[in-house]
Amino acid sequence: MKSTKPKKLDGAKLAILANRFGGICSKMGNTLLRTGRSGVLNRAKDFSCCIVTRDCELLHAEESLPIHVLSGPDLMARSMHEFHPVLKRGDVFLHNSPYHGDSHPADHTLLMPVIDKAGVHHFTLLAKAHQADIGNSIPTTYHGTARDVYEEGALIFPAVKVVENYQINEDIVRMCRMRIRVPDQWYGDFLAMLGAAFIGEREVLALGGEIGWATLHGFTDQWFDYSERRMVAAIKAMPAGKGVGKSTHDAIPGTPPDGITITSKVKVDAKKALISVDLRDNPDQLNCGLNVSEACTRTSAMIGVFNSVDPSVPKNAGAFRRIELQLKDGGVVGVPRHPISCSAATTNLADRVQNATQLALAAIADPLGMGEIGCFCPPSTSVVSGVDPRNGQPYVNQLFLGHTAGAAVAYQDAWMTMLHAGNGGMCFIDSVELDEVYTPIIVKTRRLIPNSEGAGRFRGAPGIEVELGPVDCRMEVGFVADGNINRPRGARGAGDAARSDQFRRKKNGKLERLAQCSQVWIEDGEMLISIACGGGGYGDPTTRDPNRVGRDVGEGIVGVARARDVYAVAVSKNGTLDTKKTRDLRRKKSKEKMI
Repeated sequence: MKSTKPKKLDGAKLAILANRFGGICSKMGNTLLRTGRSGVLNRAKDFSCCIVTRDCELLHAEESLPIHVLSGPDLMARSMHEFHPVLKRGDVFLHNSPYHGDSHPADHTLLMPVIDKAGVHHFTLLAKAHQADIGNSIPTTYHGTARDVYEEGALIFPAVKVVENYQINEDIVRMCRMRIRVPDQWYGDFLAMLGAAFIGEREVLALGGEIGWATLHGFTDQWFDYSERRMVAAIKAMPAGKGVGKSTHDAIPGTPPDGITITSKVKVDAKKALISVDLRDNPDQLNCGLNVSEACTRTSAMIGVFNSVDPSVPKNAGAFRRIELQLKDGGVVGVPRHPISCSAATTNLADRVQNATQLALAAIADPLGMGEIGCFCPPSTSVVSGVDPRNGQPYVNQLFLGHTAGAAVAYQDAWMTMLHAGNGGMCFIDSVELDEVYTPIIVKTRRLIPNSEGAGRFRGAPGIEVELGPVDCRMEVGFVADGNINRPRGARGAGDAARSDQFRRKKNGKLERLAQCSQVWIEDGEMLISIACGGGGYGDPTTRDPNRVGRDVGEGIVGVARARDVYAVAVSKNGTLDTKKTRDLRRKKSKEKMI
């Protein structure tokens, strides 16, 4: 009989068990990718799977979107316990309430407690999947102008038991099918999430039977302690100090006319190995859909921190012990209260929380922080809907056709396909051909925009232009764009990225600028043009390695004139450097700065 006392595990066993739990998360995620019905899942990979402990602490999240998992799973698991004090084997709970720990209503999450034959709860599994339609009053999951959750219209499930003894509660399914515009698509995604949860439960039960539950719980304690020690060492190696960062979201209906400025105050205490982020100096919650849920506020601040921490530090509850967050109750970021809408909580203002935190860290010292990551949600990532003339069936799906957005750090150029701050590059960019197969659209253009990068010692990503339109039908598109007025800024003397924009190309070829927050019909023969931001740079552009500038010119990212005027590099169109002229240009720039 196996001992019930936790055993002290050596480093090898810790690593093996950490990877065993990671493998379970990967199996869950692969199930979602392979069986999800919507393009949001099976093409864009906008989902996450993770495991939390019986004490509701994040243990592992393999290949998941940071905005989904750093905080939120812990809060949702606590709400599951609060609403359901007695958990039974075979229970599954549907959760999408941003007031009880979820990110935003479009992220449907299934929570499944792992309970052994004796009825003891050991872990909780979560499968979270973004849905293109959740019963909103308009066909989009980003209702940026919703005054409250009632105008938003989403079906809200605060840890509702949807499966009991492994049997689906068909009453809840019927409710969803009656409200959601694409019920078969939603139900297919629901079954994919359920399959992921069942597979995760099977694997964790098998692991508990093989290793012993006492050993697994002993592992979690030791793993958290190890992760905290790694975080302590990482913070002690960072420059200490205080910094303040501000990031402003463009105005949309329901916001102040100057937009929404987010302030993040960061302190790195290397001696105590503690990083604190104070987000209390921010506006109250607003009558729009941009309010950031508690889960996303916490997560966004942590993403901003972890982008400056040794990347090999495990991201779990142990490492989180060294991050102190101060949030505003009833804030537009912080802890918004029901019934205010948090429809776009994972993206727009959440990205600004992360950007402000990164800029605050950059203000402390090089090499901390980043430039601002480009703004979401441009028309190239619209939620599109209508009736497909090829089969007469309604469709709703979010496109992921193109968004670069990456910002530079102190030691490397930007990640070109970041997409947006919160998902950390984990989503896939859609295949043009597959989107045209599954949706009645044609994609005319997808190209990087020259001279749109945030210049710097290391540069941000260039912007991207996408032009698309419906085929033999009209199409409704919804987007909540940002970055036209307040474009992504560079850090520590770097340049800003180019601004975003959005247009309708009419049948006569004329361009009509669209509002940044739009729910519009694109008629047959018209085209939708999306100009999405790249990201800010890091450091003085005139200190950039000339060879890097030459490669950028040769690849068409930077023009010859911009190389000369911004980077002080003399280069031909094919990228060939003129070393002497470059030296002279930089000497001249250096003298100008001294004056």
